[in-house]
Amino acid sequence: MKELTDWLTDPVPGRFPYPAVLQEFHLVGKHFVCDPTLKSLALARERLAPQPATGADAAARLLLDRFLDTALDKWDGRYDYPTYTSLGVLGLPTADDGPEATAAARVTRDRLTVQLLADLLRFELAAAEGRTDWLPEMRPDARAVDKRHRLAVRVARPALERLGFGDRLTADDPAGQAAQLWELVDGELLDGHERQVLRLSMLPVYISHDEHMFIRVLQTFETTFALLALSIRTAIGHLDGARTERAAAELAVAESALAESAPLFSLLATMQVESFRVFRDFTEGASAIQSRNYKLVESLCRVPDQDRLDSPAYRSTPEVRERILAGQPTLDEACATARRDPRFTAADRELLTASMLGFSGALRRWRQTHYRIAVRMLGTRSGTGATEGTPYLSSVRKIPVFRSVTEEPDTDTRTAPTGTPNEGEAAA
Repeated sequence: MKELTDWLTDPVPGRFPYPAVLQEFHLVGKHFVCDPTLKSLALARERLAPQPATGADAAARLLLDRFLDTALDKWDGRYDYPTYTSLGVLGLPTADDGPEATAAARVTRDRLTVQLLADLLRFELAAAEGRTDWLPEMRPDARAVDKRHRLAVRVARPALERLGFGDRLTADDPAGQAAQLWELVDGELLDGHERQVLRLSMLPVYISHDEHMFIRVLQTFETTFALLALSIRTAIGHLDGARTERAAAELAVAESALAESAPLFSLLATMQVESFRVFRDFTEGASAIQSRNYKLVESLCRVPDQDRLDSPAYRSTPEVRERILAGQPTLDEACATARRDPRFTAADRELLTASMLGFSGALRRWRQTHYRIAVRMLGTRSGTGATEGTPYLSSVRKIPVFRSVTEEPDTDTRTAPTGTPNEGEAAA
């Protein structure tokens, strides 16, 4: 690739030839990028390593480092779920950002949610109208595309309203609203850095159309779970300071964010099963069991039982497991401590219990719907990343979220979906 070769003679991060590199990756899919290109990218990383970055160059250097980390994961033999979903490139909030970061994290989550879904719709519109030949295999039919428009807009609406753009989608039809959403994002909700992040965070492994939607949906879920982890960590701090109302408010944010994301499962269910089974052959090594954000949320609620802590679920996220073994605080523990505090009133107990039950109910419904979608897509097949697939999801979907409050028993006893989940199921 001439552009990359030329750049290597003067490796300035801000002038990296992203368009040419992306074109190479998009032409065949990450799994099939040729060795000469990957060798050149590895050389680019080596050239950058000893060079300090300061001032205006620091942001460009950080983004390039994160992109190369994602682009070279298969070359390095460390391909996994975080690199498949380009989480480093997205630069999500973390649970350690501190309570002062929660307000900004909510805005970040809203902006990213809208941006990711708008880009999903941009691609669906372009493919349906014949304006792109990217990811050409197994285009969905018009009915599936129409449903994708409707469901993606539905998930984006609450975030749009909080951002002050709730009245901007005025079209009468799903395709019209999808087009308006992208026009809004393209014109007003993408600064230069965000636009670059959106481009660089899409590296499908193959050339199947539906993989674009699959990645964007996973990224949107991860954006939500990153906020949840910070919100729960902040709630723990509020309880430690006897600020029950503020802790309950953080849990309410977490519950709402999780509920708002639920229609993503119905969106995911529009994916063609055969398409999924084709491109997943090239995702071996990457599995959602490796989601750090999900494990952080679970482990911040309560300390996992020993058998789960020693299972592949946490062995697959060693940094989270180390936090737990080091004594990471949990909401369960903070709740128990708060109840011994003389400042903790009966009203505080009622408020905290209701908040914890509201969040735990939302999370358990999320798990159940996730399981039904997985069974539809995988059947009895094993998962990727050396996981057990749907048997694993079946075994963990009823794990209690908390021990300090009595959760309602699950009433959904179905072991497999009878068809594509409808919007009511996903939003329940």
